[in-house]
Amino acid sequence: MSEQPYHIPALLPQCLDALDIKPGGVYVDATYGGGGHSRAIIERLDADEGGHLYSFDQDMDAVSRAPKGDDRFTMVYSNFRFITNFMRFYDVDGVDGVLADLGVSFHHFDTPERGFSFRADGPLDMRMNRSASRPASRLLAEIDRDRLTDILKIYGELQQARRMADAIIRSRESGKPFETVGQLIETVSPLIDPRKEKKELAQLFQALRIEVNDEMGALRELLEGALSVLKPGGRIAILTYHSLEDRMVKNFFKTGNIEGRVDKDFFGRVNAPLRPLGSRPITPDDAEIAANPRSRSAKLRVAEKIETEK
Repeated sequence: MSEQPYHIPALLPQCLDALDIKPGGVYVDATYGGGGHSRAIIERLDADEGGHLYSFDQDMDAVSRAPKGDDRFTMVYSNFRFITNFMRFYDVDGVDGVLADLGVSFHHFDTPERGFSFRADGPLDMRMNRSASRPASRLLAEIDRDRLTDILKIYGELQQARRMADAIIRSRESGKPFETVGQLIETVSPLIDPRKEKKELAQLFQALRIEVNDEMGALRELLEGALSVLKPGGRIAILTYHSLEDRMVKNFFKTGNIEGRVDKDFFGRVNAPLRPLGSRPITPDDAEIAANPRSRSAKLRVAEKIETEK
């Protein structure tokens, strides 16, 4: 029986084209994961010309799989929200491109003990970095009803957010623990529309995962940090998989802030540090979706840092 792939990178050729990789350029892959994007970038770099890739990942499972002994590559065991700190630590004076694939690795979904998927029972964990933050089980043991409702409504876009939060809190108050995926599903199942079971459970698990890993806060810091380390003319390419992420990236690329606030100069021209490349996101074609169904919701947005006038 063949081993399941750790992760199949989405839109790989398009990501490489978006970065416009130069052999002597310096790049950041903010989400190493299975290493597919990183390996493809490294192949285009020349160490003699100064080409180098810095890859980030906060999961030791991924870090342990990274290549060693390559002069073109440095693996950074950290959350990508600290991109500015680490570029300063490595004395990097600007990078030519930043890539981030915000999708969860196949490995996480397909490993029951990580607790990311509702398809198999296992510990209710969901932490990307198992040495930090609180697991989903502890989150559900401590959170109040209003905050849980907001998480399910905003991050999961669940219509039954309030009723689900009520059911979880009632179960907790009756002494029933939430230590496993199965225990959570048992509690919310009466509120799930049988016709939409997979979709609604996916929304529930997405909402809890985003909160456990502070994914929205980390994305904000990545975008701001990437902008600060990019050289003028450098590019940033972000792969998103749900509307919350995509909206943040779209706003940031257009205005320089995630809220989408437009700042104009005296002449009414928009002051923005980035120039989006393309009016619409790049999405997988039918052939890629057939080969990799998990890529179907991927959206790639690309922007270039504007060279300021001196």
